[in-house]
Amino acid sequence: MTTLPGRSRTALVVVDVQNGVMAGAHDRDGVIANINILVSTARAQSVPVVWVQHSSEELPTGSEPWQYVPELVREPSEPLVHKEYGDSFEATDLESVLAGLGVGRLVVAGAQTDACIRSTLHGAITRGYDATLVADAHTTEDLSEWGAPPPAQVVAHTNLYWSWQSAPGRTGGVVETAAVDFGPVEG
Repeated sequence: MTTLPGRSRTALVVVDVQNGVMAGAHDRDGVIANINILVSTARAQSVPVVWVQHSSEELPTGSEPWQYVPELVREPSEPLVHKEYGDSFEATDLESVLAGLGVGRLVVAGAQTDACIRSTLHGAITRGYDATLVADAHTTEDLSEWGAPPPAQVVAHTNLYWSWQSAPGRTGGVVETAAVDFGPVEG
């Protein structure tokens, strides 16, 4: 149902699962294990896996906090998109990478739920993509000291509201790791 003509493929987009981001993340090990399942499944089905890596003052390029967690290994043939903003599309080559792969539907996993995941999901749907969030493969840190709900509630709330997300000709949605379908976009 994507509004991007001729883009029937699905891609797994893994956002910011970096050492500095995941150090204090809620259910870190469970989320990484689920992302590994998604990556393995995508690779086995010849579904593109696109990695996104954030740079900032807290995550300087090349530093240990900037590196992806050691449990996740990107294959050299898999695209790596570098970003500096929450939305993985903003001022990056993500759109051209996805266009080159014929992708119109994204399956999104990673961190942080209340920042880069939400921004990327909204960025995708406003740009014409269908965007599915993997319910048990995204996480955030505890920001309750600054007024945010506890991380488990942030994850649950995002899963709730994204399950109803849509726009003309585009759909959102939420699915558990075990139920992810990387099949082509219908329509």
